[in-house]
Amino acid sequence: MEKDGHSKVEAQYEATSDDYTHELQGGLHVPEVTWWRHPGLRKLYIMMPILFLGSTINGYDGSLLNGLQTMEPWQAYFNHPSGSRLGLFTAIQNIGGVCALFFSSYAADFFGRRGGVTIGLIIIFLGTILQVVPASDREGMFIGGRFLVGLGSNLAQGSAPLLILELAYPQHRGKLTTMYNTLWYVGSIVAAWTVFGTVNFTTDKAWRIPVGAQAIMPFIQMAFIWFLPESPRWLCSKDRPDEAFAVLVKYHANGNANEHFVKAEFHEIQETIRLEKLNSKHGWTVFLKTPGNRKRLLLIALVSFFSQCSGNGLVSYYLHSILESVGITSSYNQSLINGGLQIWSFLVALAFSFLVDKLGRRMLFMTAAVGMLISFSIWTGCSAVYAQTGNTAAGSAVIAMIFLFYGVAGFAWPGLTVAYCAEILPFNIRAKGLAINFALTASASVFNQYVNPIGLEDLAWKFYFVYIAILVIECLCIWFLFVETRGPALEEIARLFDGDSANVAGKQVLDVKSSSQKGAMQELEFA
Repeated sequence: MEKDGHSKVEAQYEATSDDYTHELQGGLHVPEVTWWRHPGLRKLYIMMPILFLGSTINGYDGSLLNGLQTMEPWQAYFNHPSGSRLGLFTAIQNIGGVCALFFSSYAADFFGRRGGVTIGLIIIFLGTILQVVPASDREGMFIGGRFLVGLGSNLAQGSAPLLILELAYPQHRGKLTTMYNTLWYVGSIVAAWTVFGTVNFTTDKAWRIPVGAQAIMPFIQMAFIWFLPESPRWLCSKDRPDEAFAVLVKYHANGNANEHFVKAEFHEIQETIRLEKLNSKHGWTVFLKTPGNRKRLLLIALVSFFSQCSGNGLVSYYLHSILESVGITSSYNQSLINGGLQIWSFLVALAFSFLVDKLGRRMLFMTAAVGMLISFSIWTGCSAVYAQTGNTAAGSAVIAMIFLFYGVAGFAWPGLTVAYCAEILPFNIRAKGLAINFALTASASVFNQYVNPIGLEDLAWKFYFVYIAILVIECLCIWFLFVETRGPALEEIARLFDGDSANVAGKQVLDVKSSSQKGAMQELEFA
């Protein structure tokens, strides 16, 4: 740092500020690059899977509970839980996730994105230990451990996708952030096949091994998270521009500090954060202050709800009950179907994450919603036929429809659940908005995890009509309310919600033009 307290980067930034401000009025021009031919991006993206591991934790849990319910040792150890008691076993992890709302944004903003991830991982380790260690209070320890895993998971996830979003080269932002949450299925695949490998054990090891294995991927993430750079946006917000610029130069410009694009990118980030500090408030009520923020909050709420309550929650946590309702009762067959379904879902979701910039977010959401509505309606009809006639062909058709349902769901879910919510938020409320996203997602899971076992037990296949109604509403909301975010750089998405008043580099030029136009109009009126 120089003696006057200003860094060299700040001095250079101030000297060229007007030039870049005028240039960025029309948006940042992003040169197209091929990441594997670009040494800086190649190094950055090879490290990105470390962050992707954050989304595997909830996926592991979703498949784990399905598997545990098929195990006689687990059922006997906890005295065959059912109904609302089974709902509590399932939902407590998401209750912990809801509680993370009060901490995750502060961890991400105060300790940095890497620090927020680390704090969450430590809590996950504690929760896993509580679940697998034998205790006199069996249910209390298991439920308490699951609560901590949910709390730690959402603390870690409150930072990991932000770091991906804020490190990515603008051209690749959509693919990388969408890919993040598709690794939910990697967690579910590992859990499903771990359970499959221990399903024939006759002791408590049958369920303790899969539960303990829950800590493996968080351990890998903890070991390597600090090899990643910190978010340049977070560094700018903490008045550390030299470090922020160095990160951008190293990874986006191959070490060339004189490259025009990286200078313009840095200016847009620095100027946008400066304007946000000057013109924006940072409390939770900021989401209600402006039309743009209210629209953001509404979209976050809708995405969070639909991501859990579109019928997918039935299979995620209660596949065991669904399969039994169509005559598939063998633990071996149920585990095999569960494992195959997770692999299929992951491949589909991963494939469509590469189309997010070609087809756009809104098109993927709409395709998923319509496809889910059609497949779920057929699924309901086949379940009704099996329940009334015992027709085995109808039972087999239900399995086929479950696979089709997850195939079309993969167009948008779970990839866009996090990616869309993160990118519609400006930096000053991004961590808080993502915390709301995870808390509402967890709340929706808690709701359907309590309701689903009761509905399935009391109404059987008739309960599916609730989700058909939700899917109809989902299609209408996507069509009329969702905003397409394909195209603009991350900072410039604010203009889609806030118009010319958006706190984005180039705002001063627009303000001057607006004032000049108003002055000219007034002169004409007086003339």
